[in-house]
Amino acid sequence: MNLLALDIGSSSVKAAILDGGRPSKVQRTEYPTTYRDGRAEVDPLAILSAITKAIRSLRTSAKKVDLIAATVMAPSWLAMDRAGRPLTPVVTHQDRRSVAIAEEIERRVGKARHLKLAGNRPFPGGISSTTAAWFVKYAPGLMKKAALVGHFNTFLLQQWTGRRLTDPSNASFMGLYRTPTLGGWSEELCDAVGVRLDQLPDVQDANVIAGPLTQFAASRLGLLAGTPILTGCMDTSAAMLALGAKPGQLLNVCGSTDVLAVCTTSPRPHERLLTRGLGVGRKWMSVSTLAAAGSSLDWAHRILFADLSDAKFYAMLRNLVSNRSPRRAGFSPHERDVQFAPYLAGERTSIVQHQASFTQLTLSTTREEMLSAIVNGLARASADRLPLLRQVAKLHLSVIVSGGVADGLSKILHRNWGSGWRFRTRDELTSSGLAQLAAIAKHAN
Repeated sequence: MNLLALDIGSSSVKAAILDGGRPSKVQRTEYPTTYRDGRAEVDPLAILSAITKAIRSLRTSAKKVDLIAATVMAPSWLAMDRAGRPLTPVVTHQDRRSVAIAEEIERRVGKARHLKLAGNRPFPGGISSTTAAWFVKYAPGLMKKAALVGHFNTFLLQQWTGRRLTDPSNASFMGLYRTPTLGGWSEELCDAVGVRLDQLPDVQDANVIAGPLTQFAASRLGLLAGTPILTGCMDTSAAMLALGAKPGQLLNVCGSTDVLAVCTTSPRPHERLLTRGLGVGRKWMSVSTLAAAGSSLDWAHRILFADLSDAKFYAMLRNLVSNRSPRRAGFSPHERDVQFAPYLAGERTSIVQHQASFTQLTLSTTREEMLSAIVNGLARASADRLPLLRQVAKLHLSVIVSGGVADGLSKILHRNWGSGWRFRTRDELTSSGLAQLAAIAKHAN
């Protein structure tokens, strides 16, 4: 089976043909995210254009695919009209405009009640019901026109098949879905947010065929009309599927945002974790994230070490990580006095947003000491997640790591975990997960 695999992230789309699970050359096309006043938005038409460009870059091989499957970033909320045209930008998980709205939702529903129903608190931007409620309050005319609201996967499936669909992994992060039971949309939560049930997509497992590619969409993409499309899921869900989705399995995706997830068959919602359906069957994931991990190091490079090339900066960083003693790393013996709170992108599991800060700076503090403080702050924050995840699942000591290896990010994030852990690196997990999803779909049919 030839599978067209699409990985649609917050800044780019990657497209590849998988033949027997082995990817062809990956085609990547980027698009910008706009940040202003706490908002994080992407033009949905720019994403569509990037997807088209990436697929067409695969040339004639794309016309030979038997199946199409996509993973998407989430949340990636937008509203659509009756024709499926976007009424809003795509609002990403980094958006923090809805803090006050999130507090209103939790007051209406009750903290414990919301956690029980949705499996999550209404985190600003990270649970997209807060975004929907923001538009209900500040753009009521627009929301009256909205025939469909959902994440980008719903928009994509509507554009390509004409159907209104999503999967449990995306539905979980909409904050309107009964995630702990996979029990469908909650009228109580919809009433609290101001979204009508008829504005929401149908929910079906990620491995189910959403529909055939329409002639109109096929002509724009350079594909064959009628090619079946899977419902698809979130990117981390696909990665977990590639690992077999075993209960207790830990997956650590080290990147701009660091994601630490464990698979479970018994969801236990926790106010400091994200709980979501895996997307296939009766399995869930409990997730803890560092909203700014690799991006903290990028920020340090840009702001503190702009005079250094990438090679020199990351060589210095590797030296710092390898030599935990400040003297051996060539830094001041007082560098451990400087502290860094790693919240440059806020926090995914807090309604009132934390902000990053340095403390205990003096006139003698150097930029190298500040970089060391960033490393120490990230290492501590990464290790602090383990006790939380142990409250909801029995953790395997074997951890699969994806991304962030070349620049030493994974070494930073695992430095304070303690002994006994076994880390194994796997590349292209998202593509492998989509291949697994296709295999499950083939077996089911």
